[in-house]
Amino acid sequence: MIDYSFIVDFLFMWIRVATPILLTSLGAVICERTGVVNLGLDGIMLISALFGVLGSAWGGNLFWGLVAGVGAALIVSGVFAYFHLMLKANAVLCGTAVNTMAGGLTVFVLQLATGEKGSSSSLKSFSFPAVNIPIIKDIPVLGDILSGHNVITYFAFFMVIMISVFLYRTPMGLRMRAVGENPSAASSVGQNVVKIRFLAILLCGVMAGMGGMYLSMGYLSMFTRDMVAGRGFIALAACAMGQANPVGALISSMVFSFFDGLSNILQLLQIPSEFVQMLPYGATILGLTVYSIQKQRQKNKKNKEIQQNVIK
Repeated sequence: MIDYSFIVDFLFMWIRVATPILLTSLGAVICERTGVVNLGLDGIMLISALFGVLGSAWGGNLFWGLVAGVGAALIVSGVFAYFHLMLKANAVLCGTAVNTMAGGLTVFVLQLATGEKGSSSSLKSFSFPAVNIPIIKDIPVLGDILSGHNVITYFAFFMVIMISVFLYRTPMGLRMRAVGENPSAASSVGQNVVKIRFLAILLCGVMAGMGGMYLSMGYLSMFTRDMVAGRGFIALAACAMGQANPVGALISSMVFSFFDGLSNILQLLQIPSEFVQMLPYGATILGLTVYSIQKQRQKNKKNKEIQQNVIK
């Protein structure tokens, strides 16, 4: 007999685990559409996760945690954008610098704030609330899966729609896509390429910051050292596999988070922890491999069609 309670719990956890990856991948979509690859997402998530906790603890309410977390994300993203766009530094090096800095900075600030290097458990911080959806919460099984999630989870799925509308139905979204596809042509018609890319990086930072804050103020109720655990890179992979499309990023994020959630389930069984911990990253590598093969096949097919047309 099927244990429906196990399936319901897993599906609920699957949505829960997908939230930070989805939020960050949506930010990566915005950047990618303007022609910028932001490798610093992991670091932005980590810094926002810490400062969200500190802001709520010191400010005494959730609002100041949100302000501190988003503010920290904007500052780090602004620094990344300044070095990459203004000083023409390599985006990969800038992103690597952000990630490297975040690892040490968060531990240093955490020790100054709490006297500990591992977690912020000594601080009384606030968490984003869970929301029960009217009507749906009373539906058997479906209510147990879809209702009762953190408010940031619903925000993440809502942003899939909003970013789709923004990119494909607004003038600014059109400008961003134009800059990403052909910056020279966009510049020739009066568009400020640097300004548009700067804005995209800031918006990306806000989304990644929300993903980081969810980890420390939703998924958990405290900050722990290196708690992001590579989710920023997984989000970049989800963006790539989703072809920098919000809906594609959603589908890819759900695929990767499935293996992340599966690893949590397998921890309850007598399976080597090293194997369990590698599942999400192994799935990411496999997904990118399949994606690269498909892209190469499409490219070869397109080149073959061009050659046939030339011969004709």
